[in-house]
Amino acid sequence: MLGVPGLCRRRPGPRSMWARVLRFPGPAVTWRSVAATSGLGASGTDHYCLELLRWYCCPWVGWALPGPVSCSGWGTNAFLESLWALCQGLILEKNCRRNDNPPHQPVAIELWKVSAVRRHNLTKRWLMKIIDEREKNLDDKAYRNIQELENYAENTQSSLLYLTLEILGIKDVHADHAASHIGKAQGIVTCLRATPYHGSKRKVFLPMDICMQHGVSQEDFLRRTQDKNVRDVIYDIASQAHLHLKHARSFHKSVPVKAFPAFLQTVSLEDYLKKIQQVDFDIFHPSLQKKNTLLPLSLYIQSWRKRY
Repeated sequence: MLGVPGLCRRRPGPRSMWARVLRFPGPAVTWRSVAATSGLGASGTDHYCLELLRWYCCPWVGWALPGPVSCSGWGTNAFLESLWALCQGLILEKNCRRNDNPPHQPVAIELWKVSAVRRHNLTKRWLMKIIDEREKNLDDKAYRNIQELENYAENTQSSLLYLTLEILGIKDVHADHAASHIGKAQGIVTCLRATPYHGSKRKVFLPMDICMQHGVSQEDFLRRTQDKNVRDVIYDIASQAHLHLKHARSFHKSVPVKAFPAFLQTVSLEDYLKKIQQVDFDIFHPSLQKKNTLLPLSLYIQSWRKRY
């Protein structure tokens, strides 16, 4: 039987997030004070970052921002440039890994202090795979075939799992095999779950080879057609995700128990696959957009049973 999940986390509302930020210590937030604390001293960088966080939270609660800063949210130059500077320092190894010297920027310095790369000596190759694969997919084109979707999932989702295993101190070939299949299942399920949203933006990313095989065009998804051919496309794609989950679980007895927490997203994946089977693979069915309130309990049970 086909199994299915959807990871539905309850996110704190904007106002609760703002309340948390307001409880942070540090000087009052003004454009002038942000600039004043932008020095790179030990006490300056943490204050700068706290104020930056307050600053960018303002649009979430509907407050107008003074000064020459764009109110477009997190995508402003100062914040992104800081993160990009850190990525360059970590991944391109300009100075960070050799001399423990992050880019000379307040946000980069604070992030470097708590960096998992620094603490766990993570493999640069997996970080590079994630960035390279994301960069190749900036053109927003549909996947030509299911293998192309799987390759994307392997280089992004599976790479994140490999990094998680490294953080857990696990070096095991069976755990790596399971991570590869779980990452591919995650990528396929994510593509399915996002189809209604992408369709609302007049975009379709489902593999073209499977669509052509069933005589389905992208326009059918844009119109939210619910005929048998469209459902057959979803069935074939969902079945591939289910197959990867099955392969991943076939390594269950060989994978170290210590690795299981890294693989608990299989619970949400299976939950979504089951739900989509129950609605006869109607990708636009309203029930697929509802949260599963019992999902946290399922995660706890699987964790308690030492399974994934």
